[in-house]
Amino acid sequence: MSADTTSAIGPVEGTAYDVDNPAPYIEAPRKRTGKTPRATRGNFEMAAWLFMRLSGVVLVVLVLGHLLIQLFLDGGVSKIGFAFVAGRWASPFWQVWDLLMLWLAMLHGANGLRTVINDYAERPNTRLWLKGLLYTATVFTILLGTLVIFTFDPNIR
Repeated sequence: MSADTTSAIGPVEGTAYDVDNPAPYIEAPRKRTGKTPRATRGNFEMAAWLFMRLSGVVLVVLVLGHLLIQLFLDGGVSKIGFAFVAGRWASPFWQVWDLLMLWLAMLHGANGLRTVINDYAERPNTRLWLKGLLYTATVFTILLGTLVIFTFDPNIR
């Protein structure tokens, strides 16, 4: 093996850069253009990311607790009916449990779908319409589910 290994493997690490031998310039991965706004988007994306993690953990506890209670402790699926739901929703504890599941699941899913729309919808107009439909469906479902949980009447028959 020869003493001069720079020609065989390229420049050796530790090359000294100076005025005559400047370091190579690496451009930023995303350059600002004329269309790029000067102001940044703030911390919304970080808050959305954090919400996904926290709501995911809470949802795992709520859903597994729900399944454990419904399937094992309350007699299984065959016992679930109108009277069963009426009995459970007579308690504020179960109303809050189901309300938390509804709200967190809908907001968690909508936030995930919002991210998918931002990633894959290329045209701004398409993104606008898709997110508008998503937000409308989310708000409608949350409001309707909340209304059903709190105004459920077991004497409807």
